[in-house]
Amino acid sequence: MTQMKWVVLVLAALVVGGCTKKEEAAPAVEEKAAADEAKPAAPSEPLLPLPDAADVDMDKVLLGRSLYFDTALSGDGTISCASCHSMEHGGAEPRKTSTGINGFIGPINSPTVLNSSYNFVQFWDGRAKDLQEQAAGPVANPGEMGANWDKVVARLAKKKEYSTAFAKLYADGVTQANVTDAIAEYEKSLITPSRFDEYLKGDQTAITEAEKKGYETFKEVGCTSCHTGIIVGGTMFQKLGLVKDYFADRGTPVTEADHGRYNVTKKEQDKHFFKVPTLRNVELTAPYLHDGSRATLEETVKLMGTYQLGRDLSDAQVNSIVTFLKSLTGELPAHAVPQG
Repeated sequence: MTQMKWVVLVLAALVVGGCTKKEEAAPAVEEKAAADEAKPAAPSEPLLPLPDAADVDMDKVLLGRSLYFDTALSGDGTISCASCHSMEHGGAEPRKTSTGINGFIGPINSPTVLNSSYNFVQFWDGRAKDLQEQAAGPVANPGEMGANWDKVVARLAKKKEYSTAFAKLYADGVTQANVTDAIAEYEKSLITPSRFDEYLKGDQTAITEAEKKGYETFKEVGCTSCHTGIIVGGTMFQKLGLVKDYFADRGTPVTEADHGRYNVTKKEQDKHFFKVPTLRNVELTAPYLHDGSRATLEETVKLMGTYQLGRDLSDAQVNSIVTFLKSLTGELPAHAVPQG
């Protein structure tokens, strides 16, 4: 009986204690509910529309545009930013991998610069945190533009049009930081809204029924597990060959560039991880993947199904997805390319 009374007392204490905790928690629950009601509803779509234009300083944009197309930023005066990030090819290049000064063949395919301000990091391996940091890298890379920044700054400062423009916009004139700032501002302005953005905003007539079906297929098969957000990608790192070994099947030796994020972190678990590329304007940016190994969208979509999703996509599914992807092709802003 004594033991029974003790058990009853313990149970009673637990029950009372539980009730007390619930009563104390009630206000917090009510506060959370109120806060949830105040939050805007989460978007129902995994993709978000691009704005019509970027909020930029147009004087810096135009200066940055001049620099972007100027071969004076390269060591031998033959290469500009536009050499590997061509506006005629969706801000990317039509070659398997980049060609630097003295005909040096680079190890990796240049990603598009269009809409790149929405990437969470820059470069395939994410080694630059923003556009300004990214702009500094290729200039000094011996296999790319092969220049010395001090010499580049001195060369630009001797040009009256640059010395005047920099003096107007920057208190300290022509410096490496100001050159890369202007280039970054230009790149930030390269926003390319498409018909698909109008569809996301509610215009059901902006894309065709076939494109709508392709978008549904794109979601149904799982593409949006990686290609999401405002630029349909650019929000995460992901392993190439997530469910099947891409590099074992490729048939060519693994290169340093194939190591991806590992080259930055030196962590074994980061091998073959790359920034998920944007799919905006992807119709224009062939060849595809970091190694430039795929010539068409169709074979690339098929490959992604196999190696990333573990799915053998049918020809009908592939063609439907490609039809949708072409609706992501936008228009360059009028200032993107120098006139005349």
